Amino acid sequence: MDHELYSKERSASLDLLLRFQRLLVSKLYPGDCVGQVPNTYSPDLLGVGSLLKKYTALLCTHISDILPVATSIASASHRHFAEVSRVVDGDLTGILLPELVVSIVLLLSKNAGLMQEAGAIPLLAGLLEHLDRFNHLAPGKERDDNEDLAWPGIMGSFFTGQSCRNNEEVTLIRKADLENHNKDGGFWTVIDGKVYDIKDFQTQSLTGGSIL
Repeated sequence: MDHELYSKERSASLDLLLRFQRLLVSKLYPGDCVGQVPNTYSPDLLGVGSLLKKYTALLCTHISDILPVATSIASASHRHFAEVSRVVDGDLTGILLPELVVSIVLLLSKNAGLMQEAGAIPLLAGLLEHLDRFNHLAPGKERDDNEDLAWPGIMGSFFTGQSCRNNEEVTLIRKADLENHNKDGGFWTVIDGKVYDIKDFQTQSLTGGSIL
């Protein structure tokens, strides 16, 4: 019901643009080019790719005009940010852009060659700075950043207990790296944000690995 109400509040022109965007994506999605020689595309498919590029360029131009203004107003206070976010969420930026980015990533994973021919992806890169400036105004950003920075950890020495002397000696360990290392028979653990290799200590310990 919320979705239906949200759709009714959208303008007819915005709905039309959303349908047009989905139509472009569906035409480029693999399945229309079955039996083609790899890396060769029909003129119709290249035409749709060119149209997607022009559409993306127009959308990025609009968003590049909107976001600096939105950022300027939102920087006044958290209340201003909330109101501006609500407006942006109902604008092309909040409705068309997220779905377009996901669709292009999907198309890129399915047919990278065609998407490179279309040339729509580089246009989106120009929005990163505008989006980053706006998102940095969000309340709680510092907390989210701290959570993101909780990994990677810093590789340290379990036995010396000393920190690395300089930045050149610091090895950054991602959480996935630690999990993969331990699956392969290693024994890394994390204490206060530092990663320790206790494999050798495990073999000498009388308590066994379960307590460690």
